[in-house]
Amino acid sequence: MTVTDGRGRPVRDGGLAAWLSSIAPARAVGEVAVALVSDARIRALNRQYRRQDKATDVLSFPTASGPRTAVGEAPLGDIVIASGVAARQAKAAGHSVQKELRVLSLHGLLHLLGYDHHNPRDRSRMARLEARLRRVGGLTAGLIERSTT
Repeated sequence: MTVTDGRGRPVRDGGLAAWLSSIAPARAVGEVAVALVSDARIRALNRQYRRQDKATDVLSFPTASGPRTAVGEAPLGDIVIASGVAARQAKAAGHSVQKELRVLSLHGLLHLLGYDHHNPRDRSRMARLEARLRRVGGLTAGLIERSTT
């Protein structure tokens, strides 16, 4: 797991990579890259890939298959988090930015694993797994409870 600034430069992640690795479900095998980007950058990505011209908090880009890493793991995908949106959501939720980054990265990881809360048939399944993993990771609230879609 790597955390970068979106240009591939490593950033101090406050333990985010280790935390996400420690609570990830067993089937989450493969390299995950987390990029902390500006609100403008995530807005451009959201417009390009989801046709929504607004900044969002987290986007996930699963890798169907890719080249093996040196240790033989295929990349699982990329998680992109908007730093500004995360800071505002943390303030609104009354917790630290670090905690918000954990909430968002967990949510993004579940999307990489194929869960989709936008699909009514999958929403409750994703919510149950997110709640279980949040408890393991010491988080009290998750993103699905806050979302309306």
